[in-house]
Parts: sequence; C-alpha cells; structure tokens
Amino acid sequence: MTQLIEEDQQFSNIDFSNQKLITEEYDSCTFDNCNFTGTDLSHITFIECKFVSCNFSMAKILGTTLNQVNFENCKLLGIAFSDCNKFLLSINFSQCNLNLSSFHKLKLKGTKFIKCNLGEVDFVQTDLTQAIFTQCNLQGAIFENTILEKADFRSSYNYNLDPEINRIKKAKFSPLQVIGLLNKYDIEIS
Repeated sequence: MTQLIEEDQQFSNIDFSNQKLITEEYDSCTFDNCNFTGTDLSHITFIECKFVSCNFSMAKILGTTLNQVNFENCKLLGIAFSDCNKFLLSINFSQCNLNLSSFHKLKLKGTKFIKCNLGEVDFVQTDLTQAIFTQCNLQGAIFENTILEKADFRSSYNYNLDPEINRIKKAKFSPLQVIGLLNKYDIEIS
C-alpha cells in the first residue's frame, strides 16, 4: 500500500537500494546519509527537499519531480537528469560528484554548482543562463548549443567551451582559465 505524502520528515542512514520508496510525494523532507544506488525513483515528487551525503549512483529518475531540491555532498554518478519531470525543475548542487550525468536539453536557469566534479557531464542544448559554477572541475564536460549567457565560470577549471557553438554573451571567466575558450584552435599562449 503506497502512502501519498510525507511532510517535514528526516530520513537518516537508510539503504533504499534494497527497498522501494512507498511514498509518492516528499515535501520539505531531509535525507541524510541514505543510499539510493540503482533505486528506481521514477514518478516520485520531491518538493523543497534536501539530500545530504547520499549516494544516487545509477538511480532512475524517469518522470521524477525535483522542485527546489538541494543536493549536498552527494554522489550522483551517471544520473540522467534529462529524464526527470521538466515542469518546475529547480535543483542546486554543493560538493557533489556528478561525473557522467546528463542535463541534456534541460532549463537550469540560475542553477548553482558549488565545488562539484562535473567530469564528462552532458550539457548539450541545456539552458544554463545565469548558472553559477563555483570551483567546479569540468574536465570533459560537453557544451554544445548550450545557453551560457551570464553564467559564472570565474573560479572553475578544466572546461572546454567553443564560443562559436554556444551562447556565452556576458558569461564570466577567469583570465587564467580563458584558455578553455580557445582549445579548439590548438594555439599556444605564454
């Protein structure tokens, strides 16, 4: 029997990888040190929830609603965020490992990525207008036909952005890392 909604609850040290979530909606809940590895979270709604030190590696989020959800110190390897419900999508990340994840074609205006590993993340055709990338490692992240207008990359590194195939008007970059905009030209700057 499924429970319809959980509100203002704290879930700590639970291994959800061996069980199915029985609730359809979580509102203002906190999940601390929980394991969601490989868990099917499809069609579950999370509103104003916080996930701290959780492992979501290879979790399924088909049609999952993530509205005002914050992830802190979480492992989110290979997550297809592009599969989640796009309506009212609002997510932020702090000190998370998002390597090999996909945000393909999502609208993530103003999203914050703080001290995250974003290795080989798919940002193709993503709207990252005013997104903030603070001290993020973007090694191998894919930006193609991506909207990066007013995005802030000043403290991030290892990015490779082609200004000819991405919209970067008024985006902010560090003079030391601006080489990431010129990589395709195979030039030496000294």
